[in-house]
Amino acid sequence: MRIDRIELTQIHMPLVHFFETSFGRTYERTIVLVRVYSGEEVGWGEVTAGETPFYSHETYDTAWIVIKKFIAPRILNREFENLDDVSDIWRPIRGHNMAKAAVETALWELEARRRGLSLSRLLGGTRPEIECGVSIGIQENVFTLLKKIETEVHSGYRRIKIKIKPGWDVSVVAEVRKHFPRILLMGDANSAYTLADVEVFKRLDEFHLMMIEQPLHWNDLLDHAELQRQIKTPICLDESIHDVEDARKAIEIGACQIINMKLGRVGGYSEARKIHDLAQSKGIPVWCGGMLESGIGRVHNIALSSLANFKLPGDVSASLRYWKQDIIDPEVEVSPRGTITVPTGPGLGYRPSIERIEKVTERHEVLQ
Repeated sequence: MRIDRIELTQIHMPLVHFFETSFGRTYERTIVLVRVYSGEEVGWGEVTAGETPFYSHETYDTAWIVIKKFIAPRILNREFENLDDVSDIWRPIRGHNMAKAAVETALWELEARRRGLSLSRLLGGTRPEIECGVSIGIQENVFTLLKKIETEVHSGYRRIKIKIKPGWDVSVVAEVRKHFPRILLMGDANSAYTLADVEVFKRLDEFHLMMIEQPLHWNDLLDHAELQRQIKTPICLDESIHDVEDARKAIEIGACQIINMKLGRVGGYSEARKIHDLAQSKGIPVWCGGMLESGIGRVHNIALSSLANFKLPGDVSASLRYWKQDIIDPEVEVSPRGTITVPTGPGLGYRPSIERIEKVTERHEVLQ
C-alpha cells in the first residue's frame, strides 16, 4: 500500500439533545474526518477528540495540527506491508492517540477495501451482530432520566449506562433501580470522585450495578486498585487505559475487572487488538465506549465490537439517538432485540454521503 494523499475535513453537527457528563454539557459536535488515498482507493477515519481538553488533552484542533505537521509527512508516499507496523512510524510522537487513531483506522478501512473484505473480517472479528447499550447523560431531574430510560428499554437496548457525579449518584441510582429492578445498569463517573468518597461506592453496592466506570482520577491505577478492594461492584477503567501496558498494569494490581475500549483513546486498531487479546487471556471482558461519533466513527466501533472478547453491550447505538441526519448511508439502526448487524460489505460496509458531508463542512485541506 502506498499513500499518496490525505484529506482532512472539519464538519459541524448539532446533537438532537444535549449530552451532559461530569465535564459539562455538549450541544453540538465539531468533528474532523480523515480520508487516506492510495490511487483511486479511499479509506475513512474520524477524530473522536472533543471540542474541549476535558476528557482528553486532545481536541479536534490539536488533532488537525498533529496530523498535518507530524503524522502525514511520515506516511505520505511511503510503502506499507503490514498495518500493525504503521504505529512504529509515528512512535516518536508522544501521545495524541486520537489523531493517530483517525489516520490508522482510515488505513485499515482502505486495506479492507483493497482486499474486498469487510473491516470486521480483516480485524479478525467473529460476531455477526453486536449487542447494544446506551449512555444517558445527566438530566435536569430524575423524572426526565426515568422517562429516557423507559424509552431506551422499550427500544430494545440491552444495557443502560447513566452518568453520575457528586450530588447525582446514590439517590438517583436508587430511583432508577426502584423503577427498573431487572435492567443491566451501570454508572459512569468520568473521574469525578476520589478515595475520600469510598462510602458513596459502598452504598452503590446495594443496587447490583454491572460496573462503575472510571470513578477516580483519569490517569490513576493505584487508587482504583484500593477502591476495588473495598467495594463489591466491578470497576471498569476508561480514561486510565491508553495502551496495552496500562492494561497489563491495571489487571496485575487489580485496578479493574472490566475495560472500556475506545479506538481514539488507545490509538487505533493495532493497539486495541493487543489490549483485547491481553484482557481475553486474563479473563477480563471488554466493551466499546462511545465519543458522540458521526456515522463513520460509529461504524468503526461496530467493526471493533465484532472481536470475540467484546462480551458486554457497548455504547454503539442508533444514529437517530444523536443526529437528525447522519452522514452515512444507510444510517446505523438497532434491531428491536437491541443488536446491530455487523456489515459484510467491503471496508466499513456503509457509504459516507459526500453531499451531506459537504453541507456541514467548515474547513477542508488536502495533504500531499
